Amino acid sequence: MKARLAICLGLATLFAGCGHSSAETFRAQVRFVRADQTKIAWYERGKGAPLVMLIGTGSTMAEWDPALLRLLARNHRLILFDYPGLGLSGPWHGHSFDSLANATAGLMDAIHISTADILGWSLGGFVAQRLAIDHPHRVSRLILAGTNPGGDHTVLGTPKAQAIDSDPDPSQGQILHELYPPDRQVEGRRFLHRLERASQSGEIPDDFHVPAATTRSQVSAEDPWLRSNRNYHQLARIVVSTLAAAGARDPVVPAANLRRIAERIPQSKFVVFPGAHAFLFQERRPFTRAVDQFLGR
Repeated sequence: MKARLAICLGLATLFAGCGHSSAETFRAQVRFVRADQTKIAWYERGKGAPLVMLIGTGSTMAEWDPALLRLLARNHRLILFDYPGLGLSGPWHGHSFDSLANATAGLMDAIHISTADILGWSLGGFVAQRLAIDHPHRVSRLILAGTNPGGDHTVLGTPKAQAIDSDPDPSQGQILHELYPPDRQVEGRRFLHRLERASQSGEIPDDFHVPAATTRSQVSAEDPWLRSNRNYHQLARIVVSTLAAAGARDPVVPAANLRRIAERIPQSKFVVFPGAHAFLFQERRPFTRAVDQFLGR
């Protein structure tokens, strides 16, 4: 995902009349640790077994839908963080998704989490796959959402969607048409409004700084990912239970990618939800139910 939603939040206030969400007393307390030779900004929310949240391209830990986080936090201790080079974290010294997986493992070490459930969305799914392959003892169960397996087995999205996904500064309309179907754009604008209100209240960090250079570096890392079949072949080494979730109308990552991932990982389940790339936001209640059921919560 290429959210970079800071450019949109000013427009979200136009929807201030849509009503208030339910009372929310949680305030994000951002902390910092050293991991993988850089500073990592992170916060946690909820109680239960840890669930590490890995977001998509050019996005910070503030860009998860607060409504989804509220639901997931009922039964899980969510661990959210900025990748190196983004938001409040320090510089990224790597150039691959393997290095971001190493940073994730380093964060887990620093905050004394030996093993966790992992949820990776879009680019975060690339990082989650590498974490499960390169650091198998760190992953209890794996949830992959709107992502691809790499190499020849990847089914690319539409040319328009690919162009937007590689643009470090897309328009609000372009972002929302990737994240939500054409007939659900109102829901997309409500998502922006939720981000605005949550940022103002402190429910999520005011953390939307995304250097264009980091976005370009993340996009550049996708080139070897798509050119090599290494990751696809190594998926067979993942031994943990895996949920592969897709959006039926995702223009960025067609659902066939998650089916192929599920066919490759031995203990996996493939599910499709209505919606586009942000199906887990649009269908947050059924998605949360599926996650809770899968994780036995």
